[in-house]
Amino acid sequence: MEEPRRQNRLALDHGRTVYNVTTTTTEIDEIIAYIHQHIYDPLPLARLASHVSYSPYHFTRLFKERMGISPMYYVSSIRLQKAKDLLLQTNLSVRDISLEIGQQSLGTFTTRFTERVGMTPAQFRNTAHDASKHLQSLEQLRDWHTPYFCNPRHPTLRGTISSEHPFSGVVLIGLFPKPIPEGFPLHGTLIGSLGEFEFPNVEPGIYYLLATTISWGTGAIDMLLPQSTLRTRSREAVVVSPGTDPAPLNVTLHPPALDDPPILISLPVLMNHFLARVQNREEYRV
Repeated sequence: MEEPRRQNRLALDHGRTVYNVTTTTTEIDEIIAYIHQHIYDPLPLARLASHVSYSPYHFTRLFKERMGISPMYYVSSIRLQKAKDLLLQTNLSVRDISLEIGQQSLGTFTTRFTERVGMTPAQFRNTAHDASKHLQSLEQLRDWHTPYFCNPRHPTLRGTISSEHPFSGVVLIGLFPKPIPEGFPLHGTLIGSLGEFEFPNVEPGIYYLLATTISWGTGAIDMLLPQSTLRTRSREAVVVSPGTDPAPLNVTLHPPALDDPPILISLPVLMNHFLARVQNREEYRV
């Protein structure tokens, strides 16, 4: 990168490097766009860091401060999102899709996909009908209450969710171990309108709240590839301490932003689990 840009980014303060926050934010946005544009190319850490003229160490630190995950974990997440898209939009075999996103081992690809999406690639490809059926069931639901713990041993996390834009549909909210919606949330729920939510019996620990939406009438493909849904996430970790309910969370849904992580977990899977909790009164945690 040109020297004037580097001088704009860096300053020395008693021998310590100081980063211009505004410029760093712009550069992280730039590298996110670069990753999306070159996702089918090899993207080693050195290439990404070089693109914005940082050392790999400093680039990784700054990227993780902004995104909560490492650059290479983000790249792998975007590649899995591309795999979801290819499964639904093409007739490529699962093996070919694995190769397309740079994963040479079909077994490794299948394992990672299953862990982070919630089902195998083959199952994901064949869930369009189920997705529509689950949404119809939720739209007809009159009682959204799920079973409560009679004697909860841990705190309850409560909050309120609002939206920057008018919305009518279902809101999916989860507490995840990383700031990215992948795999089953450690605690999760669905609500049929904007407003209050709660997670009872949350074990002490560190969580990240992430939420997205499905409007009534959404098509199956848009549910399975939720790239334009309203969403929100907690920028800071949610810390739950023993014996004390944490302060209520107030979060606001917004249109997708460049630095929002991809939604990898299959939303119809979460819808199905929620329906099982409500209809069968089963005490699931998800």
